[in-house]
Parts: sequence; structure tokens; C-alpha cells
Amino acid sequence: MAQPRVVTIHYTLTNDQGEQLDSSRVEGRDPLTYLEGAQNIIGGLESALNEKDAGEQVKVTVEPSEGYGEVNEELIQPVPRTAFEGVDTIEPGMQFQAQTPGGPQVVRVVEVEEETVTIDANHPLAGETLHFDVEVIETREPTEEEVEHGHVH
Repeated sequence: MAQPRVVTIHYTLTNDQGEQLDSSRVEGRDPLTYLEGAQNIIGGLESALNEKDAGEQVKVTVEPSEGYGEVNEELIQPVPRTAFEGVDTIEPGMQFQAQTPGGPQVVRVVEVEEETVTIDANHPLAGETLHFDVEVIETREPTEEEVEHGHVH
């Protein structure tokens, strides 16, 4: 494999409906910097940006299999409302950190009933086709420490 690079990009992310989901181009936000090959960003976007140089602009469509995966129905389940002890108001869209056998996981509330709360542990963008409009700002060689740690410092 070629020496990984540190890549800095500006991006705008939209869904199939053209709605903007995220952008680094908003005031007060810095461009995104990642280490190639370290799984710092989703695979479909990273592979499309490999070997792109500063100044290049790229439009990338990432299917769910190369993004946040398909929706896993097993990750949507009702839990007893008592699991939210100490939380007075529970509404759809709220996010909580749950302790699972695999470690902490963020879950999103999708439905609230009298006795149960239905939660979804899928990534919020699971099942979505993602459209990125990317400008490569800069590329550079990583430091030894960045390669060792697997992320940019």
C-alpha cells in the first residue's frame, strides 16, 4: 500500500431528496482532516478521494453498503420506560447513550408509549444514499505519530 496521506477537505453532504445533512462550509466550522486508510471517514467517500490532490473538486455518491450500512431491524426495539429512570421527558428524536454488552452505544428514540420506549441503535444515516460535494484543500505526509495512532493530530 502507498504511504497514507493526511487529507483536508471541505464537504457538503445531501441525501437523495437534496436536503443538506451536514457541511464543513458553514461559518465557524473547520475543514475535515483525516488520515487515509485509518477508517476515519466512511469507506465509500475515502476510496473516491484516494489520489485526489489539493484544488480538486469531486462529487461522490455513496451507497449504504459503502456508508453507514443498511438499516438493521434488530437494532430497533422497545424497552421498558423504566430504563429511562430519572428522565422526565422522553420524545422521539432524543438520543441517549446506552450501555450494551459491546460497550456504550448511542440510541435514538423513535416512539414513546405509556409503558415502553422504542429505540433505534442504527446510525441515523443507515440505509441512506449519501451525496458528497467535496473540495480537497490540502494533502500532506503524516507524521510517524499520526500513522502510529491512526488519526491526525
